[in-house]
Amino acid sequence: MSEGKEVKLKRGLKNRHIQMIALGGAIGTGLFYGSAQSIALVGPAILLAYLLGGFVIYLIMTMMGEMSTHEPVAGAFSHFSYKYWGEFPGFLAGWNYWFLYILVSMAELSVVGIYIQVWFPEIPLWASSLTVLVLITIINLFSIKIYGEFEFWFALVKVLAIMLLIALGGYLILTGADGATISNLWAHDGFFPFGVKEFLLSLVIVMFSFGGTELIGITAGEADNPKKSIPKAIKQVIWRILLFYVLSIAVLMILHPWNEIGTEGSPFVIIFQEMGFGIVNTPIGEINIPATFFNIVVLSAAISVYNSGIYSNGRMLFGLAEQGNAPKFFLKLNRNSAPFVAILFSSLCTLVAVIINFVVPEGAFMRIMSLAVAAATITWGLIVIVQYKFRKQVDLKELTFKVPFYPYSNYFALAFLALLLVMMTQSGSMVYAVIVIPVWIIALYIGFLIKKRLSKKS
Repeated sequence: MSEGKEVKLKRGLKNRHIQMIALGGAIGTGLFYGSAQSIALVGPAILLAYLLGGFVIYLIMTMMGEMSTHEPVAGAFSHFSYKYWGEFPGFLAGWNYWFLYILVSMAELSVVGIYIQVWFPEIPLWASSLTVLVLITIINLFSIKIYGEFEFWFALVKVLAIMLLIALGGYLILTGADGATISNLWAHDGFFPFGVKEFLLSLVIVMFSFGGTELIGITAGEADNPKKSIPKAIKQVIWRILLFYVLSIAVLMILHPWNEIGTEGSPFVIIFQEMGFGIVNTPIGEINIPATFFNIVVLSAAISVYNSGIYSNGRMLFGLAEQGNAPKFFLKLNRNSAPFVAILFSSLCTLVAVIINFVVPEGAFMRIMSLAVAAATITWGLIVIVQYKFRKQVDLKELTFKVPFYPYSNYFALAFLALLLVMMTQSGSMVYAVIVIPVWIIALYIGFLIKKRLSKKS
């Protein structure tokens, strides 16, 4: 990048790319792996948890979409917080979202090895994580069109696989496959086997699953027609996510008693292994075709979300550098117009996941997930508050896409997010993540003050 040239990201993402990027960010480890944890925690009532969490995420998506369509920019969260609330909220929003997706990326890397070990148990978890990190980083250094196509097809595989699961599950249910019955939804200690507290705790894992949908706001700076494509993507994505989550998990629990699924892997794989359906003999031994297929899918899902994470992190650091909230070298673009310094720095930070998988491979996912939910709560809370302030400062006639039920939707969303934090304090494995929040905010505030002092000196 030469001095004096205007630094800009290219607008190379079509509506289909934006839809699939949002789906790719939201349909990943939270569904394919984390759903086992949530089913074990609350049983069939997890379906209601996904409906409630999905509704809240829809409201937050529309809040982000309202601002992004009105003013499509890179690093949207930080930009709007800075412009409509203040300097520190802008600084906090940008760095917290970057930190969030570092954690999300780490969570995805932490389960890649679990899927690989289904076929190759001798390969250590950290080795698989490191391989994926290097390959996806290289892909993100190419042009935005290549990234968009890569993520489009990755996400499409996940979508088609879930549709296949629903179709195959429906066939097995209708033909009376062994153990498959709709009564599995209430036959084992009822639909609500553990009570209200566990139901509320399950919302934490559910919201981790939905994290990533706000990537639509990040793509605004590179969408070729954001005022049209972003509202369309929001409207189309949310009902698909709810369909995929609620219907696919319902099918799984109908096929197999929910209390026998376990948490040692993806329920999408475990259930077909235990049912013994689709086993064929080959020269290398017996192969369970559905289980093998879905293990390929869940592996590609984790890689897909990690791909979205590296994309998001690079663009957020780029946006922070544009605002002066991050070093200017993060503005450097390569010949493909990708913010390569920001991408490489973010990848380097996610190496922590490789280290965690090396040191404490057992339980790495849940540790990282709880931190990610805490960081996501800050991001979602900022979106809700900033959109409320945004409405007070713009001409409503200029808005082409509006949040429904404003301002009551804002109040409801904030109350829900507060409930999430309260419930995390009731879980021994998650309470430390809530404690980290004020420490993290104080650390960022100190960084903000240092940045202000350095700005005055320069």
